[in-house]
Amino acid sequence: MENTYNDLVHQTFNFPQEDFKVKNDYLQYNDLDIKALIDKYGTPLKLTYLPKIGKQINKAKSMFASAFKRHKYEGKYNYCYCTKSSHFSFIVEEALKHDIHLETSFAYDIEIIKKLYDKKKINKDTYIICNGFKQKPYTSRIAGLLNSGFKNVIPVLDNTEELRAYIKSVKVPFNLGIRVAADEEPNFPFYTSRLGIRAKDILEFYVDKIEGNEHRFQLKMLHIFLNKGIKDDIYYWSELNKVINLYCQLKKICPELDSINIGGGFPIKHSLGFEYNYQFMINEIVGNIKTACKKSKVPMPNIFTEFGSYTVGESMAHIYSVIGQKNQNDKEIWYMIDSSFITTLPDTWGIGEKFLMLPINKWDNEYHRVVLGGITCDSHDYYDSEEHINEVFLPKVGDGEPLYVGFFHTGAYQDQISGYGGIKHCLIPSPKHIIVGYDKNGKLVDWVYAKEQTAQSMLKILGY
Repeated sequence: MENTYNDLVHQTFNFPQEDFKVKNDYLQYNDLDIKALIDKYGTPLKLTYLPKIGKQINKAKSMFASAFKRHKYEGKYNYCYCTKSSHFSFIVEEALKHDIHLETSFAYDIEIIKKLYDKKKINKDTYIICNGFKQKPYTSRIAGLLNSGFKNVIPVLDNTEELRAYIKSVKVPFNLGIRVAADEEPNFPFYTSRLGIRAKDILEFYVDKIEGNEHRFQLKMLHIFLNKGIKDDIYYWSELNKVINLYCQLKKICPELDSINIGGGFPIKHSLGFEYNYQFMINEIVGNIKTACKKSKVPMPNIFTEFGSYTVGESMAHIYSVIGQKNQNDKEIWYMIDSSFITTLPDTWGIGEKFLMLPINKWDNEYHRVVLGGITCDSHDYYDSEEHINEVFLPKVGDGEPLYVGFFHTGAYQDQISGYGGIKHCLIPSPKHIIVGYDKNGKLVDWVYAKEQTAQSMLKILGY
């Protein structure tokens, strides 16, 4: 009896799932016919499915509304998208269709904000949360927005000296945030984040530099960012409660303070076995904030979240063809793909990230253990384990059409880290980029956003 890849998946996971199923022997992704796109555009290709973005946003909003109702929470909820996750116009503009706000990280983000305003995608009431360690080009652009009437731009102070830049250049009343420096996880090489102001210094800083100032600014927000995201463990709840307690202390002497910004977002699905109770975590966050505020007898704050990967991560896939099989010894079978992991999915190489990987076709073939190899000359250009197991299993290549392999939920950070449109390792070109979304008539259509990178474009960058 053959053990097919189809048997393996059904025996290991609950399958089919909401966004993955097999139809006519080919994998469907959010009901998209991946094989039809391969036939139309070839491989390698990057695929962005825009409707997933709104679905994620509305799911989070609904869960927060449910938690607020359950706890009779008295503040408001504001969903912010972290532009650093993916700066592309089609991503940000799609997210903005769903009544959200934005978070920035660097000076050039402000140029994006100006473009979005010119295109009427945002207005001067949109919250723009400005994070990061800020140099003069960043603070001056923030001041420019404030002076031009963007009343909900909130610069979040990363250090105590940053305030001076706004005192000098902002001519109108404005609001401030303060980033609280979080303690790092026990396995991190540093004790405290390099970003933000130490919690023990914030009360004194407020009294000395903000309270009763003559420059018409006020503290409105406390911000915390935890790199690991929102996870149900002692570390997360300990750090979150530190900020909640600090808010309660500050609120008693700073009546203008009315918001907590929770940076570090939800995890996304990187395996068919992914399990995460989003609603439980939201209920706990909202409940913890309310409980602390009631105990301290202070008003409950508005809650801001900054979701980057959660917003855009599950909207993208990378599709490759297996172009060769190499048996280098008795135990290792290599499947060579028609691209590179280092250049297209750099997190697999840089931090050992595992993405959801599935074959597009040949589900009825026998499976075996393989190592996937990219075509650069770098020995680290490979993918050999999944999130749920330290191995990769794929169908045997067999006869007929090539085996196509998809890496899904790859939409956050990969293009930014790899340098979209720039020079790639071994001059491996960036693959073509296909977008799927709704046209003006509500019909689902696909189009080419960017063709495969050419030799001429690379030579131009290199000065040839």
